[in-house]
Amino acid sequence: MLLQHIKQTFPDWQKAFYVSLDHIWFTTHTLLELTEYLYTHGTTHLFLDEVHRYPTWINEIKNIYDSYPRLHVVFTGSSLLQLDNAQADLSRRLRMYTLQGLSFREYLKLSHIADLKACSLSDILTAHLQIAAGITSDLKVLPHFERYLRQGYYPFRLETNSEESYLERVTNIVSTIIENDIPAVEPIEYETLLKAKRLLMYLAQTVPFTTNMSNLCTNISTTRNQLIRLLSLLDQAALLRLLYASGKNLKALGKPEKILFNNPNLMYALSRSVDIGTIRETFFTSMLSQGHQLQYPAQGDLLVDDTYLFEIGGKGKRFSQIRDLPDSYVAADDIEIGFGNKIPLWLFGLLY
Repeated sequence: MLLQHIKQTFPDWQKAFYVSLDHIWFTTHTLLELTEYLYTHGTTHLFLDEVHRYPTWINEIKNIYDSYPRLHVVFTGSSLLQLDNAQADLSRRLRMYTLQGLSFREYLKLSHIADLKACSLSDILTAHLQIAAGITSDLKVLPHFERYLRQGYYPFRLETNSEESYLERVTNIVSTIIENDIPAVEPIEYETLLKAKRLLMYLAQTVPFTTNMSNLCTNISTTRNQLIRLLSLLDQAALLRLLYASGKNLKALGKPEKILFNNPNLMYALSRSVDIGTIRETFFTSMLSQGHQLQYPAQGDLLVDDTYLFEIGGKGKRFSQIRDLPDSYVAADDIEIGFGNKIPLWLFGLLY
């Protein structure tokens, strides 16, 4: 993506320089050396990839920013934990962006299946019937949605030739995060890393997990404080998603009310026996988490922006748990078109 941006933006290619910081050249040279040479030879934009593979990247980028104020620097990395740390260390020097996994809409476009417009939450809530009818008149959407839930969140789907190889790659990502990314930012013992893996495997077969901290501590043989620490790290690393109760103050944030995975593909990768209800909730929260505030409500499955209350389920899902509550909706799987306040689940995959 960086190279594509450079080719499209810089007609004079000497103005922009791309380098991956995991290159072997950096075993005997520094980023500061490279930057000095490039700047004195006319480079105005420096694009740094895989920064988390370069041990002193935060300090050196800070020095580059201060020493070469006219040089524009863009850096990328795949370790969310390290980039979060950088945001604090580099403070006022940078603007940070997080590239989310593919939405269902982006998956359809990248796979050359359909090119659909993104819809706002307001659009979906007020005009879902018209939107869904316009799409499903030309596209059998449900088979594609089922495939997306299993193997559509990460763009390397196009590089794999089977679902098995795709899920194996997702599993490898999980291992890399636990074995490399977490220890790089947190002093953590090997035994604790094993507990993190055990925690993920346990949750893959039990979520949506309404939190009973004592039982969870017992199942993975850990203490409450260590468990909260692990949950927070796995949430930061985009493996888990923690939901907290609505209407509570910040002191209550130590204990999540519900634990979900970040996206459905992770569940399929870690467990060959997943609960479809959990998959639906995981997908819904994954899509709504971009640009919206999510909380665990006293009634229903999810409270969005402190206003909209959702129940999530199959096509037979009813309003029994949220009957007569204002701004309440059902997000239902296995239907192409909804009615009233019952909205097709797949439609929320068009939010970005």
